This record gives sequence, structure tokens and C-alpha cells, in this order.
Amino acid sequence: MKKKDLKSLPLDELTTYMTSLGQPSYRASQLYRWMHVSLADSFDAMTNLPKELREQLRSGCKFTVLKQADVQVSRQDGTRKYLFELGDGNLVESVLMQYRHGWSVCISSQVGCRMGCVFCASTIGGLVRNLSPAEMLEQVYRIQMDIGERITNVVVMGTGEPLDNLTNLLTFIRMISDGNGLNISQRNITVSTCGQATKIKELAKEKLAITLALSLHAPDQATRERLMPIAKSNPLFKVMEACDYYYQQTGRRITLEYCLVSGVNDDAKSAAALAKLIGRVGYHVNLIPVNPIKERGLKAPNPYTVAGFKNKLEKYGINVTIRREMGRDIDGACGQLRRRFSERQDEET
Repeated sequence: MKKKDLKSLPLDELTTYMTSLGQPSYRASQLYRWMHVSLADSFDAMTNLPKELREQLRSGCKFTVLKQADVQVSRQDGTRKYLFELGDGNLVESVLMQYRHGWSVCISSQVGCRMGCVFCASTIGGLVRNLSPAEMLEQVYRIQMDIGERITNVVVMGTGEPLDNLTNLLTFIRMISDGNGLNISQRNITVSTCGQATKIKELAKEKLAITLALSLHAPDQATRERLMPIAKSNPLFKVMEACDYYYQQTGRRITLEYCLVSGVNDDAKSAAALAKLIGRVGYHVNLIPVNPIKERGLKAPNPYTVAGFKNKLEKYGINVTIRREMGRDIDGACGQLRRRFSERQDEET
């Protein structure tokens, strides 16, 4: 019999479960607070729950707590790259970044990824499985406990395609923003997608206050297919149509992530095509010089080319920023730390 994953249950579902065990409903609130406010890492810490109940939960339920397998700290900017071990031995990455507005955590939504983007190390080896809501929450919880500071922003932009795991993602968003838990504002939550048009429309119907970030990376279909295989099944015009629908339904500005690759999508022609594609309201372009990955052989443009691309977009009236490069000295790109750690383990065995 499959054990109930307690930390993945919203409060109403947890209340239903606890009453099914013959417990008063307030026990659910106590348990929820231990898991999602106190961030307890064991049932033993839950001292206001009867010992008999703790034993019952321990024997009949799953209690997800991630184990820190590795952490790298950037000497350049203090960015921390965490590697967490899941209950089944799989590994996922999370990144902690400090900005003027507070502490931001970038989490993973899957073990591996099936999208196949050529500039990303996460997809090397393919998709293993989806993460549960608890496993997504735990990345935030363990990091907050590690640094002793409140996390204020969450970005679902690590390993995996979040919309591939939409049901669990929605549960995660509602739980991390729940007033009974960490209560992180949905306006401080960003979800990044490679561009699954149908799933973007499904997400729009939820009317959440989150920010949607589209990994665009090319202003035309041919170049996008070269960089992102998903573009073949999700043509650019359908993806942009879905993004327009998202903006209409939510009123939330969409961020377009544009990874600049030297000699591929960083010239004046690409800038003009990009401006023409998004010459509409509700979009913000975030330029990202590609993070070098030895397996791919891609290179970032020089700083002058990056600045020139930004200036060209601004002349077209596009709202654009250049992403601050953080953690480049610590395997900062998605999937790099997990891959290096696995390689080291293979060498040792």
C-alpha cells in the first residue's frame, strides 16, 4: 500500500486525512504548521502531537525531507548552488541568490528533463521523473533552514520543464503562497517554460498572480528548432498566441528569456526580428549570455555584442534587461553540478 505523502497535502486535504484517522481537525493545523512554518525535519520534533499519533504517522505515512549532498559557494557574489538527494537516491539542484529585494531560490521541478535544449546541461541524460509538491517545497525549506533567513522569492527555473509537471506545480504554488505556510506572495513566484502552448493556456485559466517566463531564445521558427527541439511540436506562432492569451487572462506581464549564443542569435537581424515578434504590450525581454557547457561547445557573445543587442531592442521600444551573471564560478548553469557530482561518484566507484 502506497504511503500518504503528508508534506504534499494542502491543509484542507491534510484535515480530511487526519479526521479519517479519528483525529480532531485541529491536529491537521498543528501538523501543517510543523511541516510548513517550523520546517521540522522529523516527527520527533513535533512535541505537541501525541506520541501515539507520531508513531502512527511514522509507520503509515511518507515524510519528505531532502538531504544536502553538496553545496558550492561563489567567491564572486556569494551565490550558493545546492545539490539535494531525494528519498530514492536521485539528485536535484537548487540555487540561492541574494538581491537587494531579498533572498531568491531557484528550484527544480523534475529529475532530468526531456526538452533537449542544446544550451542546457539538465537535459543531458533525459527525464527521470517528476518531483512531488513536497520535493519542490523542501528545496526552499532546506535552504531557508541552512541560511537562517526568510526566502522572499521563488523561481521554478532549475532542472526540468515545470509545465510537464503541471498538477504538482500548481499544488506547490498554492502551498508555498498559503498564509498557513511560508506565505510567499504569488507575485514573487516565477515559473519558466520552454513553451508548451496548451499547458500555458491551462495555467492561464488558474488566474494565478505569478510571473510566467517563456524561454524564447530565438525570434524565428528555424533558429528556435535548432536550439530547442520542443519548437517542432510547439511552433513559435502557437506559443506566442498562448502567451497573449495568458496576458489577457491574468494581466501579468510575461518575461521572455533570450539566451544569447555567439554567431547563432546575437546579430542585428535577430534583434530586429525579435522586436517585430514582440512589438506588443505585456512583454519584457531578459537577455542571458549563454553559460558555457563543455558538452555543447556553445559560446557567449562578448560584452560589447550583448550591450549592442540590448541597445538595438531599446531603439525598437522594447523593455529589456541583461541578466546579472551569478554563480558562474560554481557550475551555476542548470544541471552542471548534478552532472559533475555524478561523474565524480562514477570515478570513485
